[in-house]
Amino acid sequence: MSTSPTILQIFLAALRLGCTSFGGPVAHLAYFRRDYVEQRRWLTERDYADLVALCQFLPGPASSQTGFGIGYLQRGWRGGLAAWAGFTLPSAVLMIAFALGLGRFGAFVGSGWLHGLKLAAVAVVAQAVLAMWRSLAWDAARSALVLAGAGALLALPYAWMQVAVIAAGALAGRLLFAGGDTGNPGSASASPPFPRASPILLGVVLLLLVALPASVRMMNNAWLAQADTFYRAGALVFGGGHVVLPLLERELVVPGGVTPDQFLAGYGAAQAVPGPLFTFAAYLGAAQHGVRCGLWTLVWIFLPGLLLVPAALPVWQRLREDASAQAAMRGANAAVVGVLLAALITPVGQAALTDGRSAAVAAAAFAALQLARLPSWAAVLACAAAGALFA
Repeated sequence: MSTSPTILQIFLAALRLGCTSFGGPVAHLAYFRRDYVEQRRWLTERDYADLVALCQFLPGPASSQTGFGIGYLQRGWRGGLAAWAGFTLPSAVLMIAFALGLGRFGAFVGSGWLHGLKLAAVAVVAQAVLAMWRSLAWDAARSALVLAGAGALLALPYAWMQVAVIAAGALAGRLLFAGGDTGNPGSASASPPFPRASPILLGVVLLLLVALPASVRMMNNAWLAQADTFYRAGALVFGGGHVVLPLLERELVVPGGVTPDQFLAGYGAAQAVPGPLFTFAAYLGAAQHGVRCGLWTLVWIFLPGLLLVPAALPVWQRLREDASAQAAMRGANAAVVGVLLAALITPVGQAALTDGRSAAVAAAAFAALQLARLPSWAAVLACAAAGALFA
């Protein structure tokens, strides 16, 4: 691995990803892998897969937690916050601007360029699946875990199934690889130690879940009510941004905080901007009470997920150092590849590959990424242009 980056380098790397990472959480993980693992070499393939597996187990936005975790591994809290801010800032600004009527994203939601962005996501995710399969599931046993995990998710497409598949992969790994399996020689590495974090962080997460609603009842304060709503949304939801939508709709649309049309317009805009879908919270806050409320709700929806990463990492590190846990992690890593493979098929591929021309554009983008080593941002721009041309 390369030397540890500076805080500014972490922020700028994340900012570039925040401006170019279209396609949803699975595509974000693929962009992260290509940039942080393959190009910058800030962590190894296996370390990255371990971090992704951990974040899949935690509530909150898995891709944002992974990005935060990568920065945290490099430079502690400052690195984690720099990575989160860089990745989140572009879409948050766009969503707040849309809420204030400064953007016209709604008119573009069905345009050809957006379909082109979906094709770019297909190519990027396909490349990530192929590379991680080669590195983490190179033999028949691991490949079987990949296929079994993908098949289970395609048969039962529920958010909780991702956690179940990774847990089942860990159990299978403990049974299959407990005899001293040394791993793929081509991907072996010395894992960096995780920074220590106080277990008090977990207590803070739980305390806020209780204290915020109690404070709202006592003080009847609108800002505390917003904090409570968005904090609970971030703390109690597994599966990412799409899963949090029903909860936010129930909390905001039904009481009349935003209208159904405002809610749907914001959701449509969130599909057309890069970065995490959780920045939809910034739109909802700004639509109600302006920029300050947009920033307020943005922080609160991300806060529990970001606190949980450093709370869990020390435990994760100790597990990684145990021989039986290492065997379990080999199975879990293969299951992570299966999760990405299932997502490549649906919804990423299903939504984008609508005809032969779309398939040809996605295949060309994949070939450019894999063979010509085209940068991800260039593939995104080329696919967007192709989508607009063919619309």
